[in-house]
Amino acid sequence: MADPFLELSDISKTYPGVMALDGVSLSIAHGEVVGLVGENGAGKSTLMKILGGVVMPDKGSIRITGAPFTALTVAEASRAGIAFVHQELNLFDNLDVAANVYIGREPVKGGPLKLIDSKIMHIETKKLLRLLGADFTPATSVAALSLAQQQLVEIAKALSLDARLVIMDEPTSSLTVSETSRLLKVIADLKARGVSVIFISHRLHEVERCADRVIVLRDGRKVGELRQGQISHDAMIRLMIGRSLKSLYLAPAAPPRNEALELDDVSTSTFPEHAVSLKLRQGEILGLAGLVGSGRTELARALFGIDRKLGGEVRLNGKPIAIGSPREAIERGIFLVPEDRKRSGLLLDVSIAENISLPDLDHYTQAFLMQPAPEAENAERQRKQLNIRTRSVHSAAGTLSGGNQQKVVLAKWLSMQPKVIIFDEPTRGVDVGAKQEIYELMRALSDRGVAILMISSDMEEVIGVSDRMAVMHEGRISGFLERDRFSEDNVLKLAVGQSLQ
Repeated sequence: MADPFLELSDISKTYPGVMALDGVSLSIAHGEVVGLVGENGAGKSTLMKILGGVVMPDKGSIRITGAPFTALTVAEASRAGIAFVHQELNLFDNLDVAANVYIGREPVKGGPLKLIDSKIMHIETKKLLRLLGADFTPATSVAALSLAQQQLVEIAKALSLDARLVIMDEPTSSLTVSETSRLLKVIADLKARGVSVIFISHRLHEVERCADRVIVLRDGRKVGELRQGQISHDAMIRLMIGRSLKSLYLAPAAPPRNEALELDDVSTSTFPEHAVSLKLRQGEILGLAGLVGSGRTELARALFGIDRKLGGEVRLNGKPIAIGSPREAIERGIFLVPEDRKRSGLLLDVSIAENISLPDLDHYTQAFLMQPAPEAENAERQRKQLNIRTRSVHSAAGTLSGGNQQKVVLAKWLSMQPKVIIFDEPTRGVDVGAKQEIYELMRALSDRGVAILMISSDMEEVIGVSDRMAVMHEGRISGFLERDRFSEDNVLKLAVGQSLQ
């Protein structure tokens, strides 16, 4: 490779008891898009932290445009033009979009007081938002944005640095199909301008679309490299996990049974003039597709009692029910696995066992005192059943990978006789191996008679996992699809409000 922008040679890093990186070498050319893939724990995050100056390698060397470094500081990485788009959002909810994009680098007006030049900040931010096709303004409060919109703010922040290498860690995990397509165009534009990109994603079809080259890590080692013409979904998976995966779709053990959950003209505050009617059957996985902002999450929140529904009727096993709080939903066997597990599904500083017992504390108390032994026994049973990878159920939930955290959220409900489970973006930020395990768990639940409503913006997932699909547009169901009519084209037509022939 002639005159690479970045060269890493024999990079190694060990944590107590764990070899995070073992002699990893790679190069990135000017204007090259490199896909970096691997399961959670493969070493991707450690490698990126070393590039960002957050972690020092134990050995190895780094060269940026020929200049040698044994390690980088955060300031050196920034001066070298390395910018990050982090998977975990790093935004200030109380500030507007422009302030977040330029936080710590605010342009100032002249004069002795050096006041922040808000006008310039908003003008420059507006250019970046237009480039990304964002539907909000620089003056919008971040607190008012959806998770997908906040992800676009993170991307705008990185682009504002005039970077020479942009590292994108799961940048599309919260984006819709149309937003993802826009981002891939932005990546192509960056490449045309000579900017290099490292694209980290568990959505391998996106890596296949945008990468010039793919580097695969497994267990801290570089196990392979694929060039254009070699890059394929199956080739990446084989290198990542050392085997091929089965088809996403797992057929149910038996046909769906009676209706478990019925919605008649249910409306929410987001779309008060529109209503949703649908039937969810026992033993069925019903995929709920649609663009971000179509009302899917708001419907889930209303069904779980977080938000109040404005009208309509909900029936469980044929009987009308009123749900005014999550506690009432839980008592009826309706459970939610939320979109943002770290903010809404887990207490990260609390142990796995305590997270699992939290919704059902009465079951583990005697004379108003918690009984640690039954709590730990149940947590250990769930750990084995769900294959939660951890040294101990007494470890903090925040120490787990994304896929294992999602299993802990699910473990909370499994010992409580679920009737209906709503999965909102069930595999966001989860690696391909853990995704397969989650899909198998969902199918096992449905085979036990649990009714599953799966909300997903991942087209491959919603088409590959669902038994039947409902598509939402602006607060209402625009159509239902049986498996023989599943296609990206049909889903997108219904998602934008078109009818099918």
